[in-house]
Formats: sequence, structure tokens, C-alpha cells
Amino acid sequence: MFCEGAVYYPEDLSLFGQVLDRVMQTLPPNLRTSYNRAEIAKNILACALAGERDPDVLARAALMDPSVNMAA
Repeated sequence: MFCEGAVYYPEDLSLFGQVLDRVMQTLPPNLRTSYNRAEIAKNILACALAGERDPDVLARAALMDPSVNMAA
């Protein structure tokens, strides 16, 4: 679920960006596409929408969508 009306504090956005960068680095180079980056970011934001701020939980949630792995 993605909520376009969500508002986050700057420190939250910084955390989400760090998690996104960390997760992208774990992918093989051929999967580091702009499509996958956008899908992973959506997954992080969906998890954050539920109030999650633990970087490890956000990182695991980032890869929960199977479309991320198939978009090479």
C-alpha cells in the first residue's frame, strides 16, 4: 500500500534513503535498475506508513515484492 498524502520528518526521509542505498548495494549489478530502485523505495515507504523505523525491518520489507527480482 502506498499513500501519496503521507508526510515524513527529514530524519525519517534520511533513514529511508540510507536503507534504500543499502538494499540497492546488496543486489547484483544487473538488478540495480531504476525500476527496481523505485519498487524498493515504494516497499520501504509502505512499511514506514505502518510506523516502522527499524532499518533492518525496512530493509527486509524492501525486498518483499517479487517484482523487484524479476525486473532485470
